[in-house]
Amino acid sequence: MKRHTALLGIGVLLCGYGHAQNMTTIKTLPYPQTKKGTVTDIYFGTTVADPYRWLEDDRADDTKAWVQEQNKVTQNYLGQIPFREAIRERLTKLWNYERYGAPFNEGEYTYFYKNDGLQSQSVLWRQKGENGKPEVFLDPNKFSADGTTSLQGINFTKDGSLAAYQISEGGSDWRKVIIIKTADKSVVGDTLIDVKFSGLAWHGNDGFYYSSYDKPKEGSQLAGLTQYHKLYYHKLGTPQSSDKLVFGGEKTPRRYIGAGLTEDERFLIISASTTTTGNELYIQDLSKSGSPIVTVVGNFDNEHNVIDNVGDKLYILTNLNAPNNRIVTVDFNNGKPSAYKDLIPETDNVLSAGTGGGKIFAEYLKDATSLVQQYDMNGKLERSITLPSVGSAGGFGAKKHEKVLYYTFTSYVYPPSIFKYDIATGKSTLYKKAGVDFNPDLYESKQIFYNSKDGTRVPMIITYKKGTVLNGKNPTLLYAYGGFNVNLTPGFSTSNIVLLEQGGIYAVPNLRGGGEYGEKWHLAGTKLNKQNVFDDFIAAAEYLIQNKYTSKDYLAIAGGSNGGLLVGATIAQRPDLCMVAFPAVGVMDMLRYNKFTAGAGWAYDYGTAEDSKEMFEYLYKYSPVHALKPADYPATLVTTADHDDRVVPAHSFKFAARLQEVQRGQLPVLIRIETKAGHGAGKSTAQVISEQADKWSFMFQNMGLWWK
Repeated sequence: MKRHTALLGIGVLLCGYGHAQNMTTIKTLPYPQTKKGTVTDIYFGTTVADPYRWLEDDRADDTKAWVQEQNKVTQNYLGQIPFREAIRERLTKLWNYERYGAPFNEGEYTYFYKNDGLQSQSVLWRQKGENGKPEVFLDPNKFSADGTTSLQGINFTKDGSLAAYQISEGGSDWRKVIIIKTADKSVVGDTLIDVKFSGLAWHGNDGFYYSSYDKPKEGSQLAGLTQYHKLYYHKLGTPQSSDKLVFGGEKTPRRYIGAGLTEDERFLIISASTTTTGNELYIQDLSKSGSPIVTVVGNFDNEHNVIDNVGDKLYILTNLNAPNNRIVTVDFNNGKPSAYKDLIPETDNVLSAGTGGGKIFAEYLKDATSLVQQYDMNGKLERSITLPSVGSAGGFGAKKHEKVLYYTFTSYVYPPSIFKYDIATGKSTLYKKAGVDFNPDLYESKQIFYNSKDGTRVPMIITYKKGTVLNGKNPTLLYAYGGFNVNLTPGFSTSNIVLLEQGGIYAVPNLRGGGEYGEKWHLAGTKLNKQNVFDDFIAAAEYLIQNKYTSKDYLAIAGGSNGGLLVGATIAQRPDLCMVAFPAVGVMDMLRYNKFTAGAGWAYDYGTAEDSKEMFEYLYKYSPVHALKPADYPATLVTTADHDDRVVPAHSFKFAARLQEVQRGQLPVLIRIETKAGHGAGKSTAQVISEQADKWSFMFQNMGLWWK
């Protein structure tokens, strides 16, 4: 199955340092007077106050006024930092280089993404063959005047003559779908609206499958609960209102439903789930008119993903009886898991897979770094692919007839570069080298292992300039995630150059709750084990301090989404751990997260306050909004966005209000609320640079350091 590799390069940034002789004293405006309501809830006999419940209504005038006042305080503070503009200028200069995505073939054209440097959004180009003249195919910068409407995926018919692409406005997860003829880019039929969490799977040139929810009819359309996904088939030339419901709805209510076709378009593959882990698997043979949708796996206990087929034989990646994953084969006519046959057995390393050129590419994680092997379709190992160094490789996918594929390699000190891979010979050739202003020879990135509170061995990669003196005074960013089976693998950040080039340190531990060591590692950080994630993060900070990479006064901690929860819970439990905290778009109210958008689907990782008295008490204890008590907290810059309809901004609003209330120290507690932006994807380049400049100006100001 073909996988397209998008542009790499936007990450986290910091700025350089040098002790200030005369630090500027910044006077913070008084925080807005955040009113407190009298709303309470009762869980298993315990009454829980929720005085900031009113901030959940993002449409209300008083919420809008509160947001405006908070942004006024924040921008006033940031505007007084004397080196803020210098950091912004440096970032702008660093970002101004050509960035490419790996090419992919559709019909008679080769397509690729490119950003000239400071374009708001990357542009999709195409050319005929390798030597054809490139032309712009889709320019998202023309979708809106301010660059905040983004291209969020495109899918082509098998012959490449038609394409359907999704756009996001203001960062929202709700999409529009536009269908065009690729020859002249003329629009075909009506634009589809209100599409969410969906791929687009073409069947011939007649139409495609897509998924969506009923849009919330009451309350905010951004915050309203999206409970049940539905799979539709859209036939070209017909109105969206007549689209056929294929799966889901009242008969099979599921929270997430995805669909794809095998490359030969014979089988419709449907994956259905109620949470973010575990899926049912359904298959329909489209080669036979009127054939039924067949249940292959009828439970949510494990993961099952069809990666290819050869005739009736299906190739499935699964963690059934294999926490680190294995590839099995099964005949469609007897497709039950009991008939699975091992093709590539489970190993000690976590497996993902792609296919291309009639081969299987087994992509292993070995201590959170890439190891890639090529197999034939009978499961025979042909070779291990030689990568440039230790890091992350991705993009091992192509069509069955193709003889080459393009993959991207990167690490914390290796700017993302594209390699052309000859499938027959195994030879990799550099295709596009990143043009960023960075000399990898000046830096090093090493992996260490430390012990968490319970003795668990946890890996962490630490990156810094060669020759850095470990004297406890290096400004350090500790970044982590720790949830939802997500892997944090080495990746280059243009932004981080500003930190590294002036002697700072960037550290990334692979906490439990992630997927770096398979499903066992994931489960060790879920539900009643969630404290393990916070303990792993705290232990990482303590390792850095004990080994004099940094000290409390020069340490910042950061994370986004589930990582925002991580930062919020960490400072609630250990306000003395660091000097600066950056909780971004975080899940902060663990008693009510499941009341908004698709939040109920996160229950596999978190559990809910309604599950049991034990689960409620566990969540209540660490929920950042509820766990904060009067104390001296780090300088904290909470970040969120007005169009975040995944982790609604109410989480950050309530957390910031509570933290301002209980802060007993002198360090600032601010919230930065981006407009026309969502959970993260689709931000314009200008928005990204602006946010990063603000964050790291804030960090260095509060560490008493100066921009050199």
